[in-house]
Amino acid sequence: MTSNCTATDHHVDTPEGTLFARRWLPDGAEGSDTTIILLHDSLGSVELWRDFPENLAIRLGLPVVAYDRLGFGKSDAHQGKLHADFIRDEACAGLSRVIAALGLREIILCGHSVGGGMAIAGGSQFPGKTRAVIAVSAQAFVEDRTVEGVSEAKRAFEARDQFDRLVRYHGDKARWVLDAWTETWLSPDRAGWTLDDDVRRLHYPLLVIHGDRDEYASEAHPQRIVSLSAGPIKVAIMGDCGHIPQRDAQSFLLELIKEFISKT
Repeated sequence: MTSNCTATDHHVDTPEGTLFARRWLPDGAEGSDTTIILLHDSLGSVELWRDFPENLAIRLGLPVVAYDRLGFGKSDAHQGKLHADFIRDEACAGLSRVIAALGLREIILCGHSVGGGMAIAGGSQFPGKTRAVIAVSAQAFVEDRTVEGVSEAKRAFEARDQFDRLVRYHGDKARWVLDAWTETWLSPDRAGWTLDDDVRRLHYPLLVIHGDRDEYASEAHPQRIVSLSAGPIKVAIMGDCGHIPQRDAQSFLLELIKEFISKT
């Protein structure tokens, strides 16, 4: 990537606390009406996107915004536990506040993992603003692979060096972040959860990207989304790719997104 891209940090006040957001603005995109919003995964943050937001902004020539959900990264601590509808409700919580605070006119929602579910769930809640939705490695229901993957990760984070990696990005919120992920997805009450109703309500163009070696969700997830989609949809299964395409195959992921956006 050879173009220039300017990053600016923002702090967004909400009734629950202050959120941290960052905007990447590539050369020539100052007057763009469209902004891509990134929604991070269950352990993620703005910093954990690493160079993906900047490379995405440069490749597409569009502004990109990422923010830390309440309880994550540089945002304020979350004072409670995640409730059953936290995926759907993020649209009315942090996402809506970021859109308003930054004055975003037209949005493309792009989420990874649980953030992919949030992108789908949130896409139908901003009529007149949403142009398209991109879901990367999104879970559409809870399957054995999901439970096994989260259980294995929970055991791995018992090692001090692994947990310290979370502390590096989330500070003293790291324990809450880990428990919010593992205890939510491993709870017996979560077993019957699906993204079905949210997929049915989404009528905007949707790109679903999934790695064939995803540790937390089989290809049954994009298949289920396709079977329920009410709007135009494109599915891309990335070969020899795990749960984090922006790390494992970023160049290919960027091209998939660029091609999709060019046709919406």
